[in-house]
Amino acid sequence: MDTIMLNNGIEMPGLGFGVFQITDLKECEDSVLAAIRAGYRLIDTAACYGNEQAVGEAIRKSGVERSEMFLTSKVWIQDSGYEKTMRSFEKSLENLGTDYLDLYLIHMPYGDYYGSWRAMEELYESGRIKAIGVCNFEEDRLVDLILNHRVMPAVNQIELHPFCQQKKLRKVMEKYRIQAMAWAPFAEGRDGIFKEKGLTEIGNSYKKTPAQVIIKWLRQNGIITIPKSIHEERIRENSAIDDFELSEAEMAAIDGMDRGESLILKIRSLEEVYRLHDIRFVQ
Repeated sequence: MDTIMLNNGIEMPGLGFGVFQITDLKECEDSVLAAIRAGYRLIDTAACYGNEQAVGEAIRKSGVERSEMFLTSKVWIQDSGYEKTMRSFEKSLENLGTDYLDLYLIHMPYGDYYGSWRAMEELYESGRIKAIGVCNFEEDRLVDLILNHRVMPAVNQIELHPFCQQKKLRKVMEKYRIQAMAWAPFAEGRDGIFKEKGLTEIGNSYKKTPAQVIIKWLRQNGIITIPKSIHEERIRENSAIDDFELSEAEMAAIDGMDRGESLILKIRSLEEVYRLHDIRFVQ
């Protein structure tokens, strides 16, 4: 699988495997093992997913060297701030059975994320994290973070799919060479995305599924993506995108599907702020 160079010189796989909402630990472990067997080397988890241990166990059982894997985790709102982030990071390492992370992200732009970033800068500069970044930061908070700290975020993981393309935010990210990483590349299956006529027609012309077309569109745009599935056949299918190329016209047609707003996470909504702050867990 191809790689992308981050703004600090670290090479990161362009296609990975996400484990959000895989709450059954055996199912998570089996899915990660299937992904590794299919050739995935980027695995994306988070403290609040509750499955870091399953991810770590799958990597251990896979027999693949840790140095060949690219592990991402995230610090949740309840652990924002310098000291709590330090503790959460250590717990993530323990859960994953590793002594470093390849990428560590602030999960939400809420709470004391300034304190979290200072902790992450120290961990990065000590070599315990290869790259640091954020999730769900819109352009104003992203630039504010940049202007008040010494280490540039390497990645911003955001909702990004044909119906929500984040074009304004991506332009700001390009200015600072911050890599876009797409969560929910299939929009969690909402609004009939797998039956969307344009995606279906493009897919039929290459004997590919709409999901494969979406991943190819993201990769041709230079966007890292982390599709999730618990089905081994689909896990393999999602990585089988190297034998076709979308034309300029096809890329433009998918670009035209953008609705200019989120389908899943409205980060500025008060209801969303309350909802996300109420999510608590024991790591």
